[in-house]
Amino acid sequence: MSEKSDALGRVRKAAEALGLVVEPVVMPAETRSAEDAARACGCVVGRIVKSLVFRGAESGRPVLLLVSGANRVDEKVASALLGEPIVRPDAAFVRAETGFAIGGIPPFGHSRALPTFIDRDLLTHQTVWAAAGTPKAVFEVDPCRLAAATGAAIVAMV
Repeated sequence: MSEKSDALGRVRKAAEALGLVVEPVVMPAETRSAEDAARACGCVVGRIVKSLVFRGAESGRPVLLLVSGANRVDEKVASALLGEPIVRPDAAFVRAETGFAIGGIPPFGHSRALPTFIDRDLLTHQTVWAAAGTPKAVFEVDPCRLAAATGAAIVAMV
């Protein structure tokens, strides 16, 4: 089994375990950036879920922020949510904590459970698109169901 099919399978299995039905779509081009993903999915960039992993500067613990592609993370707001300053970790830390490479991190199915926060702006859309485990794979999902399934706290990211 290839790493790509293994990643897609893990995302499908994790979705099922959460009560979600998702159909990953492998795009012909990479969907690493929100703009690339929006282009590939034929939607506005605000409907793209950026799954961003940060690390607590003091504790070293990871946190997952599910952010609208139209928004940038306000690191002061994110630090307040985590209760300590946050830093952007390196790719090795992200892969170790999630089991996925940057550019393909899904909102669930990680190596271990991560505290998760979802951008309230995503909830204004009927459906959103999220990474499905590889830099070319995405899936469409109801953002309210995604928030509920992942146990994400709904917050303002900007």
